[in-house]
Amino acid sequence: MDLSEFRREYSSRGLHRADLQAEPLEQFAAWFAQATELQVPEPNAMVLATVDEHGMPYQRTVLLKYFNAAGFVFFTNFSSRKSRHIAANSKVSALFPWITLERQVIVQGRAEAISTAESLRYFSSRPRDSQIGAWVSNQSEVITSRKFLLQKLAEIREKFRHGEVPLPSFWGGYRIVPESIEFWQGGPARLHDRFLYQRRVDAWHIDRLAP
Repeated sequence: MDLSEFRREYSSRGLHRADLQAEPLEQFAAWFAQATELQVPEPNAMVLATVDEHGMPYQRTVLLKYFNAAGFVFFTNFSSRKSRHIAANSKVSALFPWITLERQVIVQGRAEAISTAESLRYFSSRPRDSQIGAWVSNQSEVITSRKFLLQKLAEIREKFRHGEVPLPSFWGGYRIVPESIEFWQGGPARLHDRFLYQRRVDAWHIDRLAP
């Protein structure tokens, strides 16, 4: 199928060096606030890339749950494929595709497990069904059918019918500690604006990249 006619001209919104924050997390916070205000669907959805032991890259969409000056935090099962990859190679990349704003943000860095206490704080804030769901799935493992999942769901609901749902020992968060963050703004005639923040010692250096 020829897709050469699938094209559109980007707006002249533009991104200028003078408009950038000195810290990339501050710039991300500003763009994230705009994405939320303008109702970008699931603005916290990010495409997370990891690499297996053979050098094969894998990507999947996960949800960013919070961020601060230390980095970007997401949660998962520690036996999942992504967790196994991170255990062997902590270098990861995350992409926020805010297509309706003609923007994308690319984060590169290393993923590190957060503390159990930090994971518990987030887990305690989740809806009860989401807490139970964390107990149900051996993420990335082969299963026989959806019926198997529903049976296990019923078992877990019964098990924790009384009282709070505890934090599973096999579930928790990772923080992506950024080493570089690129902010990409679409422009007319494919002359996009791209600015790359790179950590150098204890400071961030900003370069404009060719589109």
